[in-house]
Amino acid sequence: MRRLTLVPVVALLAAGLAACSAGNVGAAPSSASSASAAPSDCTPAAMQTYTSGMLTIGTDTPAYPPYFENNDPTNGQGLESALAYAVADKLGFAKAAVKWTVVPFNSSYAPGPKKFDFDINQISITPDRAKVVDFSEGYYTVNQAVVTLKTSKIANATSLAELQSAKLGAQVGTTSLSFITDYVKPGAQPYVYNDTNDAKKALATGQIDGIVVDLPTAYYITAAEIDNSKIVGQFPAQEGPTSEQFGMLFAKGSPLVKCIDWALASLKSAGTLKTIQDQWLAGADAPYFKQ
Repeated sequence: MRRLTLVPVVALLAAGLAACSAGNVGAAPSSASSASAAPSDCTPAAMQTYTSGMLTIGTDTPAYPPYFENNDPTNGQGLESALAYAVADKLGFAKAAVKWTVVPFNSSYAPGPKKFDFDINQISITPDRAKVVDFSEGYYTVNQAVVTLKTSKIANATSLAELQSAKLGAQVGTTSLSFITDYVKPGAQPYVYNDTNDAKKALATGQIDGIVVDLPTAYYITAAEIDNSKIVGQFPAQEGPTSEQFGMLFAKGSPLVKCIDWALASLKSAGTLKTIQDQWLAGADAPYFKQ
């Protein structure tokens, strides 16, 4: 969740690391685009953008670190802000030609026309969502983690079995919630909250034993938000079709997908994507839960 070079984890965490993870664990992204010459219609003049000559990008508010900094997508700081501007630059859009618009997370993947060119907001690529919207190639593969209080009965849990008697919570509509039901499979139904802030309050007041969030968010919660909290552990990455990847979201049938995929492929080939990820998401690993 910082800076222009890799930094020690303490400084990284102090800068802030959080965010919501999006949707159900599921779909693989579309086939990779070539990182060679840009398609001829992938220029600011040729692209069919929401506003001619401009690139309109959606995200939610508040916009959390490490994906955004200071709740300001326009500053180019944070994984998703930095990546959005890198993509825009690759396609020939100057920073002044990039416009940000507020799009609530849960409405971003609703069917229908969009008032943006793409949305970048930790939105997981899933089969259900892909029925009504389009996604870019994945730009970040996410692990899920459990956060608890140091005094909790699961504070020292090392295996899935030790989590199955716990009261676990997560935000509605997120991969984290699906992960509890489909992977952890606790004896009790998970506690479902309107947003991650409500889940954190429930944890801080002892109403639940732990919350499941994406790993970058877990680092931020334990470093800056909930006193006496800790990361219990993280779950191994789910490979193949069950892996969770964040993708940029488009209206169904958008002609812009191929252009964004080309830009992402180019950034990946040049090592720029990894540099951005390392800059904003570097940190010490949480332990992995045993099966």
